[in-house]
This record gives sequence, C-alpha cells and structure tokens, in this order.
Amino acid sequence: MAKYLIEGENKLNGEIDIQTSKNATLPIIAASILTDEEVVIEDCPRIADVDSMLDILKCLNVNCKFIENNLHIDASNASYTAISSELAKKLRSSIFLLGSIISRFKKANIAYPGGCEIGLRPINLHISALEKMNVKVKCLPDEILCETGKIKGANIYLDYASVGATENVMLSAVKAQGSTTLYNAACEPEIVDLQNFLIKMGAKIQGAGTSVIKIVGVKKLRGVSYKPLYDRIEAGTFLIAAALTGGEIVLNGALAQNNTVLLDKLLENGCKVHINNDKIYIDGNCEKQGMGFISTMPYPYFPTDLQAQICSLACLSKGKTVIAENVFENRFKHIAQLKKLGASIDSFGQIAIINGVDKFVGQELFANDLRGGAALVLAALAAEGKSIVNNIEYIERGYSFFTEKIKKLGGKITKIN
Repeated sequence: MAKYLIEGENKLNGEIDIQTSKNATLPIIAASILTDEEVVIEDCPRIADVDSMLDILKCLNVNCKFIENNLHIDASNASYTAISSELAKKLRSSIFLLGSIISRFKKANIAYPGGCEIGLRPINLHISALEKMNVKVKCLPDEILCETGKIKGANIYLDYASVGATENVMLSAVKAQGSTTLYNAACEPEIVDLQNFLIKMGAKIQGAGTSVIKIVGVKKLRGVSYKPLYDRIEAGTFLIAAALTGGEIVLNGALAQNNTVLLDKLLENGCKVHINNDKIYIDGNCEKQGMGFISTMPYPYFPTDLQAQICSLACLSKGKTVIAENVFENRFKHIAQLKKLGASIDSFGQIAIINGVDKFVGQELFANDLRGGAALVLAALAAEGKSIVNNIEYIERGYSFFTEKIKKLGGKITKIN
C-alpha cells in the first residue's frame, strides 16, 4: 500500500491555488444525470472520490471524460442499472445518486453507501423524505429498493439539518410534480452551490443557505458548463498547516467568508491573517496559544471536517484546548496517532482535552479516515525527524495534488508506492 515519507521541521512558505470543492462537486456530478444534454464541470478536482463517482455513472451508461481539467458528462444514453455494493461502498456520496436516479428512472436499487468510518451517518432522513414524495422504499439488509410512478412535491421537515439529505431532496424535487418545501435544511455553502448549478440548468429553487428551501418542479433541465466553488476544507487544512509549521502562505481562491470560525480560532492561536478578495494570507510564525473551546456543529459553526487538523495544531499550542465533536461519534481516531508523536490528549467520549507540548517527534502513523489522515500529515510536517503516514488512500479521496502542493510550499514529502 502507498504511504507518505515526511521529513519535518520545515516551514511551509509560498502561494498555492485552492481546488474546487469536493463536497460541492460530488452532488453536482450526481445532478448531471438529470439532463440528457452535456454537462461540463470546470476545473473538476482530480481526487479518488470523483473517480469513484464516475465509476458509478459509467455503470449507468453515462459517458464521462476529462478534457484537460474539465469533466464532460453526457447522460443522453443513460440506462437504469442497479448500483452494486462494490461501487457504492467506496464513498458516502453515492447516496446522492439515489435522488437523481429516482428522478430519472423512477426506480433505484442501490447498496448502502460507504466512505470513511467516522460514525453511523444514518440515511433514514433521505428515505423518509423520498417516501413523502410518493416513492415506495424497501430497505433490505444489503440494499435499498425504491420505486415510484411519479415523484410528487411535498412539505418535508428534517429532524437534523443533514447536508446529504438536503441535497438529496433537492435532486429528487427539481423535476417532481408540484412544489416541495424543505424545512430545517442544511445551510452549507455547498448547498448554495448546488442550487446555483441547478438554477443554471433551468430548475426553480430558492432559499439555499437558509433553513427553508422551496422547489417548483420543472419538466426538463438543460446541459450547462459550471465551475464549483472553491474548497473551504482544503483551504482550512493549508491554513492550519501554515500555523503548525510557523510558515507564511497565500491561498488563492480561498473565500474567507466560508471559513470565518476557523480564521477566528487562528487569530486566537496567535497567527496573523489578512484577506484580500479571494486571497487569504496567514503568518504562523508566532508563539501559538491554546484556543479555548472548539465545538463542531453544522455550518456556520466550526466544521467537523477541520476538527482533526485543528486538533494537531492545539497539540503544539501553549496551554489548553478543549474540542467537542458533535457531528460524528467516531471521529477521534487520530488522537491515538497524535499521542505517538508526543501529544498530551485526554479524551472522554466526544470530548478531547488537549494540553500543548513543546514538540512532536517523528513516528510511523496510520490514517483511519480522510481528514484524520490529513491531520497526521500536518503533524508530521511539524515534527522532529522523519515520519511515515500509511493508508494514504483515505487522504487522496479528498485532496487533489496534495503532495505537489506541499512540496511547492517547501515541505519535504514523498509518496512511496
């Protein structure tokens, strides 16, 4: 299995471009099968999760190809095929295809989705929403069977502001008969981006970014060319990398308004931050301070996808930081690995109490999920000596040209196959 060899104690300095968002691109790819005209996703991130999604589309007889950095999707000859367990279990975002496939074919047979094992992430919200829209759903031990004569608009209330369920309702409702109103919708920027994409296709949607989204079904959607928004999680990861290594980085395409809570914590940590349009400058050459209490919650609060990375930073910050993980119940797997480097962390259920230490010392580490793996890479970049990070297939699910960007900033990292 491939791994990273990392030589630490090198400040990351320089300038990089932020990729388009993984979490925006995947539902947009799912939405592309709602039209029989070509869709072009500009500057599509070259990550493993995109490849897995395209493997599923190809099984639906959808033509997908990259031309330079743009992904071309032609679903004009799409035909219904059940999504196998082998394909669905590669990534969580395969669940987005449930709404699109139901909308296109009026039936779906999909294995339960996979991805990182960071928590239960139940799909009952997706299923109950479809049932309210006149879809008959049968949950078998290994798969979900759905069928409908006609999808009908409905009033839907989500018990939890789930990003995936919100996006699935949007994808199901855009061509439904009548109107759909979704209450307690997730408000993430990626939800707004999906709305903007669908509107460009001809959908009638309003309210994304608020807790209430209203959708009026249309009969036909058209092909479009669209560039997803930039990836706030990748931007946050590199901002934390600069803080950890004491470097200075300029991020191009990093929309500060989508990372305000993180930027506040970095200022609290002692970093200097300057914002100029879509550029963020950070200077991490400072005596880093503990960051008090950090609590992960749905947007606009601190994102769970940056919890592991900020944990690495807290470990090398003077004083105490307390982190509460409120989104996923199994997202502290990185703690045991950080302790191997010398971190002082006490965890109790969903709470981690971190007392800063003076240094990390390089070790052999094992990634257990996407963001936790990225956190280990950041920690290794700040550690004395050499480290090895194993299981990097998790990390490459979400970061495009990760090692190349780190090397451009002066980090010493090598991928070993």
